[in-house]
Amino acid sequence: MHTTPAAQAVDAAAGAGPALKAAIVDSFVKLTPRHAVGNPVMAVVWAGTLLTATATLAGWTDAGFGWTVTLVLFATVLFANFAEALAEARGRGQAASLRRARKDLVARRIDETGAETRVPAAELRPGDLVAVAEGQLIPADGEIIEGLATINEAAVTGESAPVLREAGTDRSGVIGGTQVLSDHILVRVTAEPGHSFLDRMIALVEGSNRQKTPNEIALGILLAVMTFTFLVVVLTLPLIGGFVGIEPGVVLLVALLVCLIPTTIGGLLPAIGIAGMNRALKANVLAKSGKAVEVAGDVNVLLLDKTGTITHGDRQATAFHALAGVDASHLRQAALLASLADPTPEGKSIVRLARDEHDTCSAPEGAHFVPFSAQTRMSGVDLPGARIIRKGTLDAIAQHVQTLGGDIPVELRTRVAQAAGKGATPLVVSDGRYVLGVVELSDVIKHGIQERFARLRVMGVKTVMITGDNPLTAAYIAAEAGVDDYIAEARPEDKLAIIRAEQAEGRLVAMVGDGTNDAPALAQADVGLAMNSGTQAAKEAGNMVDLDSDPAKLLAIIEIGKQQLITRGVLTTFSLANDVSKYFAILPAIFAAATPQMAGLNVMQLSSPASAVLSALIFNALIIPLLIPLALRGVRFKPAGATELLRNNMLIYGVGGVALPFIGIKLIDIALSTLFTV
Repeated sequence: MHTTPAAQAVDAAAGAGPALKAAIVDSFVKLTPRHAVGNPVMAVVWAGTLLTATATLAGWTDAGFGWTVTLVLFATVLFANFAEALAEARGRGQAASLRRARKDLVARRIDETGAETRVPAAELRPGDLVAVAEGQLIPADGEIIEGLATINEAAVTGESAPVLREAGTDRSGVIGGTQVLSDHILVRVTAEPGHSFLDRMIALVEGSNRQKTPNEIALGILLAVMTFTFLVVVLTLPLIGGFVGIEPGVVLLVALLVCLIPTTIGGLLPAIGIAGMNRALKANVLAKSGKAVEVAGDVNVLLLDKTGTITHGDRQATAFHALAGVDASHLRQAALLASLADPTPEGKSIVRLARDEHDTCSAPEGAHFVPFSAQTRMSGVDLPGARIIRKGTLDAIAQHVQTLGGDIPVELRTRVAQAAGKGATPLVVSDGRYVLGVVELSDVIKHGIQERFARLRVMGVKTVMITGDNPLTAAYIAAEAGVDDYIAEARPEDKLAIIRAEQAEGRLVAMVGDGTNDAPALAQADVGLAMNSGTQAAKEAGNMVDLDSDPAKLLAIIEIGKQQLITRGVLTTFSLANDVSKYFAILPAIFAAATPQMAGLNVMQLSSPASAVLSALIFNALIIPLLIPLALRGVRFKPAGATELLRNNMLIYGVGGVALPFIGIKLIDIALSTLFTV
């Protein structure tokens, strides 16, 4: 549902209050040991908080200093919990609206005899048949096996415009909780109760089904190793300090440890992962795991269908081209008869064009229609009297005609080349062993698609167009769209073979699909984006589902994935760079009194050792909530090569991560000095 910016602002303001309150409450709930151990960095900070509190109670340090350090450390843990809780809270509003769509429904179940029984939707099982009429809600996920209807999917997709779903097409899948606006359909249930599309969405947006991605796991291991290493260093520091007459107290050691370990990225890491899922959902894409979003950022090869992805997909018959010696009406009638039972937009457009040109023939009784298949790449009708009419690709019809003992006129290839040269799709029509001519289907390349492919090329992603069209048409469209490569006259098994070949060379592959014949390739691809309007098999096979059924959405998903990777990378860089500045604040405070040579490290000229420690800890705590908006929104992404991105990140977040703490710690030190002086 498209709303104005003003309306969106009102909605955001209305939902911000409850989400903020819930996040604050969850920040305290997440203090439990069971949750804390899931984040080793913050678990150490939480343990340090308890240790400084114990040391202060035991009188091992100055009470004022000890309790101040304890409160700052406690705030650091709360801020980290708040970052994660706020990211999770963003999805709860969407989950609530989805639950409303999944309210208790009554289904009209049809048994083997055709009798109708009303049962609760929760009792439906895969294979059950249910009838849904105009104005009724679809009780469960399924496939339309009879009829067609316009359906309101706003409860799921947020899109108010109704969509058309029809049996026997690649747009036959329906979702439980959506409403039939017109006509009557018969649906075969495909989902078990509790495992529907809406159930999966609710689990994902609430975070209960979020799995850590490989990159996130690897970074988590690195942070854990760094934390353990610095823990060992700090534990051995009293022993080393004893040789130079330094006996740092427990509170100082904890403060040093917290400033040494990468607390900033440790506190923000869970929020970054959850935010990546939320950004995908905001784009109306259901990612079955966070891994799918992140892998999209590493994709090397993008496979795209031509029709509906690169072009608008509504190919329409625009002209009939009869061969020499063939009556034009004969070609129109044969094309019309071959398309009467063709449910595709192309087939319907052939019927419409033929009738517009005053051909109104109909199929005689006893006619047998042959549907199109990806394997044969042709369709048609068998008429009484052994008359066989077919329409399809040049190669398919040529093989068919030759099988019947016919010849391929030289003129045919010229006609096909002329149509393909204009970017149109030529369909060849035959009657028995005779070729009659060509039907020209025209499509239009989507506006701005060239710029999108250019952006992907800058990011190092190779684009490959896959189409069942002949090589001439494929070459023309590929050149106009600006793809890097194309594969013509492709069959479903060709897509699977291409994906496996690319993966065998170490590349990550993404593809889009919506039909049952796309399911194997979607399952094989590293990122498989299935259309919500497609078949259940396609949606089950892919690891992402586009609720808007826009095949070009995969281009945006790749950018979302790269944005998530870059966001995690820049915040990690910033966090590690922060530590350099904190060393210059803490280390002189600990060692300068006993070792005057260390005073040279006090480059910030902090007022006192106690103020230096507190200033570093306060900055360490405050930087986490200050970076929460960046972690949730993500770093602004611009297409660029890996070297350029690394250089920019180091300049902005590396240098900035070193410089900002020097400024922040010094300002906090001045404020503390003024406060205690007063």
